[in-house]
Amino acid sequence: MNPFLSFIIRSFVAVPVTIITGFASFVFFDVHFLPSVGYAILGGVIVHVILSLVMTHQFLKKHQLSRKEYRYIQKNLAEASKKIRRLNKSLFDFRDLASVKQRMDIMRITKKIHKMAAKEPKRFYQAEPFYFSHLDSIVELTEKYSFLASQPKKNIEINQSLIETKQTLNEMTKVLEDDLYAVVSNDVDHLNFEIDVAKHSINRYKDSKFPDKNRWLK
Repeated sequence: MNPFLSFIIRSFVAVPVTIITGFASFVFFDVHFLPSVGYAILGGVIVHVILSLVMTHQFLKKHQLSRKEYRYIQKNLAEASKKIRRLNKSLFDFRDLASVKQRMDIMRITKKIHKMAAKEPKRFYQAEPFYFSHLDSIVELTEKYSFLASQPKKNIEINQSLIETKQTLNEMTKVLEDDLYAVVSNDVDHLNFEIDVAKHSINRYKDSKFPDKNRWLK
């Protein structure tokens, strides 16, 4: 659920209610101006809160989540957002032109996984290895690589560490790709099922439209 869009929708309803409540209190019920303003604000706040509860309930029902589960997921997504910002910063600090594609892939995959989990919170459970292990590893690796690569003078040990870190980043990129596939695996299975159903329907249609085709071919 997009918080900004949700707030806009609630405000779009609450603001007119606020104005109507204030106007009705002042004009029709002969309430003094200041109490009318208070009633207007109170009416708007109540509508805003009610709409928030209703929209949250509908969202949770749609995604088959309890409030406790949703709070747990949102907490972990918020922590992951901070880690992804750290990851992006360290990736931008790289000075290695040869690794541009790899960095773009890492950024693209991590943002894609996070965006899908934010939009459909239940996908979080399919991405738990990413959130609880792989994201931490990739952040640590990129930050250490960026730190070592920024040193003005490098000895053999630092250069060796940079090479090993780069190799590990290559392997972690493949792990992230597997994480992304795990998040969309149910969609792939569903699509394959739909394809099989569609093919079966096509074959039945052909058989019903051309029942004697096999006889003529013989």
